Amino acid sequence: MGTRRENLLSYLPDFIGRGDETAFGHQSGLRMIRWSYRQLATTSFQVARFLERRGIVKGDRVIIWSENRPEWVAAFWGCLLMGAIVVPLDEQSSTDFIERIDKQVKSKLILLGDDQSSAPFSSGEVIRLSELAELAADLSSDAYNCVTILPDDLAEIIFTSGTTAEPKGVCLSHRNLLANLLPLEKEINRFRMLERLVHPLRFLCLLPLSHVFGQFMGMLVPQLLGGEVCFMQSRNPAEIISLIRREKINVASAVPRQLDTLRRKIENDLGAAGLTSEFREKFVSADGRHFLRRWWMFRRLHTQSGWRFLAFISGGATLDSEIENFWQRLSFAVIQGYGMTETASLISVNHPFKSSRGSIGKILPGHEVKIDQGGEIMVRGDNISAGYWQDGVKPLTGEEGWWRTGDIAGKDEEGNLFFRGRKKELIVTAAGLNIYPEDLEAALNDQPEVLDSCVFGVQTPHGPEPMAVILLREATADPAEIIRRANTKLNVSQHIRQWRVWDEADFPRTSTHKVRKGRVREQALADQQPKQAKLTKSETLSDLIAGVSGLNADSLRDETRLSSDLNLDSLGRVALLGALEDRYQVEIDESAITSETTVADIEKMISERSETRKPVQQTLGDYPYPRWALRWPVRWLRWIAYYLLVVPFLVVMSRPKVRGRERLPALSGPALFVANHISMVDPAMIMRALPIRFRHRLAIAMAGERLRAIRQSRDAENRFLRLFDPIRYLLVVIVFNVFPLPQKSGFRRSFAYAGEAMDKGYSVLVFPEGRTTQDGRMNPFMSGTGLLAENLNVPVVPIKIEGLFNLKAEKRYFSPPGTVTVTIGEPVVFEKGTDPAEITKRLEQAVRDL
Repeated sequence: MGTRRENLLSYLPDFIGRGDETAFGHQSGLRMIRWSYRQLATTSFQVARFLERRGIVKGDRVIIWSENRPEWVAAFWGCLLMGAIVVPLDEQSSTDFIERIDKQVKSKLILLGDDQSSAPFSSGEVIRLSELAELAADLSSDAYNCVTILPDDLAEIIFTSGTTAEPKGVCLSHRNLLANLLPLEKEINRFRMLERLVHPLRFLCLLPLSHVFGQFMGMLVPQLLGGEVCFMQSRNPAEIISLIRREKINVASAVPRQLDTLRRKIENDLGAAGLTSEFREKFVSADGRHFLRRWWMFRRLHTQSGWRFLAFISGGATLDSEIENFWQRLSFAVIQGYGMTETASLISVNHPFKSSRGSIGKILPGHEVKIDQGGEIMVRGDNISAGYWQDGVKPLTGEEGWWRTGDIAGKDEEGNLFFRGRKKELIVTAAGLNIYPEDLEAALNDQPEVLDSCVFGVQTPHGPEPMAVILLREATADPAEIIRRANTKLNVSQHIRQWRVWDEADFPRTSTHKVRKGRVREQALADQQPKQAKLTKSETLSDLIAGVSGLNADSLRDETRLSSDLNLDSLGRVALLGALEDRYQVEIDESAITSETTVADIEKMISERSETRKPVQQTLGDYPYPRWALRWPVRWLRWIAYYLLVVPFLVVMSRPKVRGRERLPALSGPALFVANHISMVDPAMIMRALPIRFRHRLAIAMAGERLRAIRQSRDAENRFLRLFDPIRYLLVVIVFNVFPLPQKSGFRRSFAYAGEAMDKGYSVLVFPEGRTTQDGRMNPFMSGTGLLAENLNVPVVPIKIEGLFNLKAEKRYFSPPGTVTVTIGEPVVFEKGTDPAEITKRLEQAVRDL
């Protein structure tokens, strides 16, 4: 705590000291991959040596273009150890933007994510980030004797996204970043005794590491506390809430739009349950009450995210006061930070225990801030960037060192800053009155039919006036009525007289989900006539569908069908569904996308949001996922039940002959077992054939519709027998540890449960045919098998049962030992990126060949 810090590398010894404590959890496919602090430090040392072997020297630029993952962080620290300058790029950047950046920085090495293309790079070696740790594994993991790193040496160059001819690269030195880290570290040290009571604090980072605020909340600030950080790729609100609960997250860092998406998820769920009126009454009555009282009032909502979840940290864009008030009223803390890339992320930050509603916080110690006569924020201090990159560093401040932020703000007597808007977006009317677009957007966004809005100034014969572009929740909404109601909340001078309806599924946005107002303005002004909302195929949606289907985006039409025209089978539709939810941050019922769905249907589904789809809780939520069956008391019961019930049954019926068990000793971790399906006795036969370490740590997929019927006492035909369905459900779950794998919809949640089970050390058994054989011959494997195997990323073991069908056909319940044979095949490991359809085909053949 008393370490003198000259550069960022002074934090690495702290990582080594934390040893095997978890530093990162990365949601990779269906699995949560965990890295310890020791692994992070040693891998960073190995990466530094790997870079040295590749001829990288101090001052060379290394591009990192990837999704958030632990290897990203290890590469960052490895570059700093070498004195190399990191150039982080947003994973969603266009190839044209990337090409221009590469030409500017002349990178020596490019580290790519799994989904990024190497095409934009004309020079420099290209390596997949996911392979970096393996490539450097043979190098020494001892502490690396780094080159001399001075405070003013550059750590990274962060390019702001845009469409200008030359991207603008902000140069950040070790001094810049430490200027914001050290005040935070000093304040955190005051609360270390309190933090030990809840250690470790767990953070969910939804911000990109290519953004400096994402770096602070993903790989710098949590580590000051020895916290755990989770990265996830999905931005589906249901999956975010599920992960927060499952991983016992305490704090989530996100951009404001993600907080709004989560809010709308809660509101939609309440509406689906018919609880909206009750919630609104509680919400109004909770105003001004003590936070503990508010927590108790909304305790049911807190159980959804888990009682350990405490706070949101918002940054990257302006947080709407309505969103802030919503979460605070529910007794969640909301902490805002204000800054920009040029100020190394932070200028001010809210104190978690002393925040002021609507404020962007107090100025960090060591920073000088003043507000000029026009209200613009000016900043001076060590956090100010050394300059912009132009074949070197070009200073961005004058001799006095003041940086004009271009933001307008006010400050109260206690020193809290209140953001008013961007100076360049300020609308000054012919009467000399100032209109802040944020005020008008707040009034518009408060209307229930409005999903989002964008306001900017336009020149009219009467002088500058505001124009509003609104994004509607429903195409049938009346825009004129929306504008009229919004104007009643505004002063006369602020009234909106010109407006347009945005006819695409969403506004164009930056990586931190800020609206690209320039592009909105350009497109809105291209048509000077007001127009009603209509369904048109947006460029973004076309590109997304084309990416999944493999066809050219130009060939898509509104009437294009997913199955007959795009050749998307159930596997392809699952991939499309996930891509849609991640891109638009909505939750879509799987049953809403069928083989007959058209491109126009998809756009309508997204634009109308909740109206065109059933609430997920009503369609998927009733499949039982018995997580209690994975806990130790049930494991012991399962062990006892197996030897008291299953073994005697198999001894009497037919003790199976086992072949190929010698192929399993090399497997050290969980595996995915795939087997042909003959009868309901198959799981017992396979459990008997497996070694003990797999037998008693096995989760078995069962037809979801059947398991649900048993649980809901709808399985037996006789009403009297249905009374025993709850007992049957408990027995089958306790003895065989089954979980539902629905045949029609809901299988994504089933896949996620399989991943959770594996994270707890369980192997998974599935029957890819989806039904038992009727004639003794294998049925084709369901296409989702390959998708499951790819996302679990574990060895797959084929298993074949023979001899059981004859007993089933003859209704024989007793036979000599060895009548039934269970053959275990060689474990199969598929290379990352293998086509799921190819995986399914190879696994089916592997089982047939046994």
